[in-house]
Amino acid sequence: MTQTDNAVQLGELATAHLADACLRVRVPLRCAPHTMCPAVTGMKLSGRARPVRHVGSVDVFLEAIEQASKGDILVVDNDGRFDESCIGDLVVREAKGAGLGGIVIWGLHRDSVEVSEIALPLFSLGVTSAGPQRLDPRPADVFDAAQVGPHIVTSGDLVVADEDGGVFLPQEHASAIIAAAAAIRDVERDQARRMANGHSLRDQLRFRDYLARRGRDPKHSFRQHLREIGGAIEE
Repeated sequence: MTQTDNAVQLGELATAHLADACLRVRVPLRCAPHTMCPAVTGMKLSGRARPVRHVGSVDVFLEAIEQASKGDILVVDNDGRFDESCIGDLVVREAKGAGLGGIVIWGLHRDSVEVSEIALPLFSLGVTSAGPQRLDPRPADVFDAAQVGPHIVTSGDLVVADEDGGVFLPQEHASAIIAAAAAIRDVERDQARRMANGHSLRDQLRFRDYLARRGRDPKHSFRQHLREIGGAIEE
């Protein structure tokens, strides 16, 4: 599966399914903290990470955009600060004009009305009117990695974000994660369809059989039961 194929399929998958898939294929799960939200309800993004660390000046963003490829996601490390915004409408416009797929900010943004109108997917910790009032020394590795919560994100990662949050995926495991996520999605869609037709989830998952088996073998877990019958929940 090519990088282009991965990008297309990622756009069709929910972060919840991708998170479950990481567990299934034994890849460490890296989710953005729950405080990171879309600037506008319904926004979704997916693509390769283009990390950058903010030091107080907009030029690092312009340089990162200059280096980026179409579809990349600008991942901005602003130390999770709440005393300043680091991205406003002009940088968002520039990123959209360059063909980037969106922006993820470990920090705040501003110009909410304009950001909404531009409609480039943007996820951050929130908004504030204050811009940066500092100019820190620029480290040599300013484009090497971005920290988002407890996680380090590099250009070797893919980023997906939607209403349920953000998830960071290593490119070398992308094909396996995508395949597992698609399988989980398909099982759950079928379960939901059958529930709509009157078949309860308990019946589909043979829950009474599980309770009887657990009565005979208290060590038999629900996850073991699901694996045996092909269920996706908690897998």
